[in-house]
Formats: sequence, C-alpha cells, structure tokens
Amino acid sequence: MTGPRDPRRPGGGPGGASGGRRSRPQPRGRATPAAGRPRTGTNRAAGRPNPPRTPRGDAASERERPRPTPGERAVGTAGAALRAALRRPFRRGNPKRRLNAGILCMVVVLLIFGARLVQIQGFEAAAYAQKAEESRLQDTQIPAMRGDITDAEGNPLAMTVETRTVFVDPTRVLPEERAAVIELLATELGRPVEEITEHVDAAPSQYQVVARDVPTEQAERILEHDLGGIATERDFQRRYPNGEVAANLVGFVGADGSGLEGLEYSLEDTLAGTPGEQRVEIADGVPIPMAGGLVREPVPGGDVRLTLDRDIQWHAQNALAQQVEELGASSGSVVVMDLDQRLLALANYPTYNLDDVEASTPEQRRNGAVADTFEPGSTNKVITAAAALEEGLITPETEFTVPYSITRHGSTFSDSSFHPTENLTATGIMAHSSNTGTVQIAEEVGAETLHSYLTDFGFAQETGLGLPGESPGVLHPVEDWWGTSLATISYGQGLSVNAVQAASVYATVANGGVRVQPSIVAGATGPDGRFRSAPAPEERRVISEETADQLAYMLESVTTDEGTAPQAQIPGYRVAGKTGTAQRVNPETGSYEDGGHTSTFVGFAPADDPQVVVQVVIHDPPAEDPYGGPVAGPVFNDVMSFALQTLQVPPTETEAPDFQIYGGE
Repeated sequence: MTGPRDPRRPGGGPGGASGGRRSRPQPRGRATPAAGRPRTGTNRAAGRPNPPRTPRGDAASERERPRPTPGERAVGTAGAALRAALRRPFRRGNPKRRLNAGILCMVVVLLIFGARLVQIQGFEAAAYAQKAEESRLQDTQIPAMRGDITDAEGNPLAMTVETRTVFVDPTRVLPEERAAVIELLATELGRPVEEITEHVDAAPSQYQVVARDVPTEQAERILEHDLGGIATERDFQRRYPNGEVAANLVGFVGADGSGLEGLEYSLEDTLAGTPGEQRVEIADGVPIPMAGGLVREPVPGGDVRLTLDRDIQWHAQNALAQQVEELGASSGSVVVMDLDQRLLALANYPTYNLDDVEASTPEQRRNGAVADTFEPGSTNKVITAAAALEEGLITPETEFTVPYSITRHGSTFSDSSFHPTENLTATGIMAHSSNTGTVQIAEEVGAETLHSYLTDFGFAQETGLGLPGESPGVLHPVEDWWGTSLATISYGQGLSVNAVQAASVYATVANGGVRVQPSIVAGATGPDGRFRSAPAPEERRVISEETADQLAYMLESVTTDEGTAPQAQIPGYRVAGKTGTAQRVNPETGSYEDGGHTSTFVGFAPADDPQVVVQVVIHDPPAEDPYGGPVAGPVFNDVMSFALQTLQVPPTETEAPDFQIYGGE
C-alpha cells in the first residue's frame, strides 16, 4: 500500500517514480518538464508560464541586445570594482606609516624648492640680475642736431640752437641745500619761488622739469653752483633768424623736430641726422636721464646751402607785398634767377612769420611760385615766335597785315584795344603784343610744331626743384586740340604754367637757347663736415643761339616807348622782356566770366649781356586796369634794379638798336 508522501524525499509523492525507486535529483530552481511535453509551458513550482528561450545565435536576438562598446565595458568594469570596494569593510591604516609618508612628501617639496633657489641664486644669479636691470632701464633716443639752411653766402635762414632742459630730482636735494636750490632756480630762470618749491618738494618723484629751452650758457651757470638734485639734459630748438624772409620756401618743423613744409620737409633726409641712444632709469613710469649712460652718440644733420641771395629775397618780398596791397590784388609771386637757372629769390605774397607759425593760415604758407598755375597770356608769344624763327618761317622783319580782329573756326579773336589794320613786322607784333598778329605767325608754325616747342621749353613738366606742392601745369596733347586751340595757345590761353616755368623760358632765351633745369640747392655738408656741391643740373639746347639773339632783339622792343612796358626801363641798362595779361577761369562757373585776371611781366637784363631774369606775377589786380605793364612792370623794375646792384652787374655799354616796328620802314 502506498503511504503518505515523505516531503524530505525528492521526487516523492505523486508524479514520483513508483515501486519505491529513488528519483534523480533535479537542478535547484528549475522544474523538470514532463516527458513528451515541450519545455515551454507552465512553471509548476511557481504556477507561472515559463518565458520562451531564444536560441543562441539568433539574428533577431542580436539586434535586440547589441554588444556593449569598449567604453561601456570599461565603465561597467569600473562600476563593478567600485561596488566591490564599497562592500568591503573600512579599515584604518597604520598612523605611523601615514606620518612617515607625509614627512617624505614635505622633504621632497622642500628639496625641489631648495634646488630651484640654488639654481637661481647660485648658477643664474647674474642672468636674473641682468633681467631685473633691463626691466628698470630703457634706451631712449637722443635727438640729433638738425642741419642749418643757409643762403648762397652762408647766412642762416633756418638754424638749430642747442638748449638745455633744467630739472630737479627731489630725492637728491639735501635738506641743508633746499633753500639754496629754490633761490638759485627762481633767480636764474625767472620763475616764482612757489613754483620752484613745488618741484623741489615733489618727492618721491625723481624727475621734475623746471624749464625747457634754457640757453646753454645759462644752464652751465646753474650747474656751477654744484647743488645736489639739479641736473640738465640736452635739447635743440629750431630758429628762423629772418622771420618772413623765404618763409614759404624754407618751411618749418613740427614739435618732434621733423620737417613739415617747404625745404624743411623735402630735404628731411639731409637735415635730420641720426639720433643717438641713452639708457635711462624708469621710476614710476618717468625716465630719469641722470641714472643712465650714453649708448650711441647722435650724428648731426648736414647743412644745406641754397642758391638764394638773402638780400634779393628780402627786397623782392617787400616790393611784391607793397604792390599787391596797394592794388588790392589777392596774391602774387616773384622769381629771380641767373642764366643757369639758379634761383636767387622765390618770393610770395601773402606770407607769414616762421617764428609764429601757429598764427598763419594755409593760404599764407602756400608756395604760390610753384603751386599756383595760371595762363601765361602774352608772355607765351615768345615761344610762338621762337618756333617760327627756328623753323626759318619768319625773321624779326617779316611783315604781317594785322587787323584789330580776325575770325577762325567760327570764333573771333581781337587785340586788347581797338586799332585800325596795321602793317607790322614780327618785332612790331611782339612790341604791341598783338593777338591777331601772333595767330598768323602760329598758323605758319602749325599745331604739332608749336606743341613740341612748348614741351621743349618745359611746360607741363616738373621744374626739378623738388618743392612740396608743385603743380606742373596743363598742356593738352596735340591730338586733343580742336579748331581754335592753335590760335588761343599761341597767345597764352588754353594752357597753364607756374611762375618758375614761365621764368625758365626767358632764362633759356637769355642763355643763348640752352635750357638748364632750375635749381635751388647749391650743395650740402656731409657727415665729415666737408661741403659737396649739388650735381650739375641737366641742360639741353632748345633753340639756336642765332634764334635766341633775334628773340632778345624783339623782346627789347617791348620795353621801349613803342612797346607795352616802358615801366620796365632801367636807367643805364638795356632791358628785354614781355608783358602778359590773361583771364582767370572762375572755379565756380568754369568760365572766364567774373574770373579776374593774372598780370605778368618777365624779362632779363642787360639785354646785350644777360645776367639776371625776373618774373613777376600778380593775381586779381583791379579789373579796370589789369594789364601786365602797369601792374607787374613797376615790381620788375624795382627788383631787377636791386638785383643788378647787389650782384654788381656793370651798366650796359652798348646802344639799343633801332627797332623796325612797322612794315615798309
């Protein structure tokens, strides 16, 4: 019979093996499926259905459970290690071992610091001391003495004077000498005692400027008292001993001593020199010169000698200023040169005083002799005549029928004042300054030939003076000329020049037809103190000597009573020259209406043995009488007379020829 099931027997009870056999032990936690039944089904022990098992290697299972990345595996491993460590019980270490470890670490740190200290103070002490000194000392520039600008005789037009800056170091003023220092500086420098006291008591400052631009002799007198704390440093001051003389030409320097305008600017490389270096100590951001040493001596700039004559320059400026002011004109210029086109004077009005540049305006500082261009007017007729003479088309006696007006290409050209039709020679056309006669001569020459002569005489080209602000003027290419261009250009309209260019034409004629590039610098001193002349200027023959002599003859007729400029006559000297009166273009309208006039006279003397050329230009004279003879002629006469006397040119020894003015004579 079957008894009750023994719970201790595995497999006992219903479903176990019959006949008292022992059943095979089953793995714990897993139910044994009944024979012949699938493994999936109900978990009998728990009463729950068993989840289906996915076979290994199944593709769907791999997609549902992706393999961990190396990073994830590493994180998992670290996390497992951390959890294991947290489960271990905390055990305190040996305190003696911890103390020994701490002492060892401190010893290592102290050894590192000690080794570094030995390295710095022992092996690298000099290098670090040098770095400390370099951070405290700096190199500053010592200005070089700027070279002088002188006239041809060595008279200074711009010069540099060495001065001193007087300063005190309050930390070095001895208490027992304090009162003496204050009294000395206040007396010698003419400063209030309170001001000096403030500087002396300004410790801990070590650099207090008391006065600048102190004359060297005065500064040395102060230092002779040998009082502690007083010192000086060298400085320079630019001075212009002649005030307004050649101011527009010479120019001036800025606060840093470099040239800003005129020759001071264009000759900067020659005048400036090379600065030196001085090592100074920097205390609270202030340089202390007395603490440094000289590193490199400055090299002074070179002195520049001009071709200018100071006396002629002064007289030309005065004569020009007087005439412009009397006429109420706007401005003017005077150019004086010799036959080699070395400038003896370059005067402008308005002008300014170089000792008070701050009070001047840009218009006053303008070098109008090269910067202002104008239509040359009738002074340009000499080039038209030169081209015709040189090409063999006319002689001074060639006769022309000269009416008051003529018409060309639909435009009417007339002379300045009405006259009946005349029979004039080429000389008479020049003497009377006839526009209609000059147009007829130009038609003999032709446009291309006239243009080439204008170019050869230097129009629309830089003069070579190298002055700031120079304008080369305007001369359009001949292919751009139109119907009336030949006529207008022949008597000086439709092109523009500056005063130096216009003077250069007459210097070329006076020099026998050889044009020399204008110059104003005679030479300069080098670093060795030796004077070296400037390179010889370029020269080129423009017309033959015969043509030049014929032109001189024709130009001399202009200054006779038959000509347009008897005002240019100088007693004892024969004078050749030409008047010019040209309309000015109104910049607002672009036309000649209400544009004013430019009056000129340019010539040379003596006519039989030329030595000096003078060009006078006056802008905007009175409209009722703007002609070059009465406006510019008197200034020419005054300046030329003075130049001839200054240069000791002897009077003319020959008689003027009989000029053939009219045809049939």
